[in-house]
Amino acid sequence: MKAQSLNHPALVKSLRKAYSAEKAAAFAYIGHASSLKEEKERTRIREIENDEWEHRREVGVLLDHYGIPRSRFYEWKYHLIGKCIGLSCHLIGRFMPYFFAGKLESGNVCEYFVMIRYFHELGIHDHDDVLHAMGIKEKEHEVYFLELIADEPWLPWFEKVFEWGKKKTLNDVDLADPLPPGEGDQYCRSRGNGVAVSKKPERR
Repeated sequence: MKAQSLNHPALVKSLRKAYSAEKAAAFAYIGHASSLKEEKERTRIREIENDEWEHRREVGVLLDHYGIPRSRFYEWKYHLIGKCIGLSCHLIGRFMPYFFAGKLESGNVCEYFVMIRYFHELGIHDHDDVLHAMGIKEKEHEVYFLELIADEPWLPWFEKVFEWGKKKTLNDVDLADPLPPGEGDQYCRSRGNGVAVSKKPERR
């Protein structure tokens, strides 16, 4: 049975963009991993790279399900971006690749929860679980990167300039108290929809 077409331009654009951007992220992490000296860190970055390839596969399944073609422009654009970022990791030291990866992942979190909301606007709830899982995984990546640079002397200055770090995030997801998949559309509404916001106090 053929799936219904998605009469939602913003959702279609988000899916096509996410599919290509995940490739960029994976390419960037290939370069990032190869630039690191610590084997433990290299191993973890490779795991994160694999997460990005898996996300690309999952988004590809959705594109195929709804008969949405890949964007050649996005594929070319993000291929180039990913390769350039991966190369730059060999040139800018240890701190900056982790910082900018963390900020990027922070923004990516909302991407998948907003998709849930878009699908709900069409009355579609079939993809709540997979999109919720991808959003949570991106949040885990963000938290990991921040933990690695939390004590770096450069962090306060970078946080002030780029609005991400210990006090600011680009989403409102709390890993200690996550919403269930069916309520994932409640994320990234009044707080954190790609805009830097102050973090909530940590739960004790």
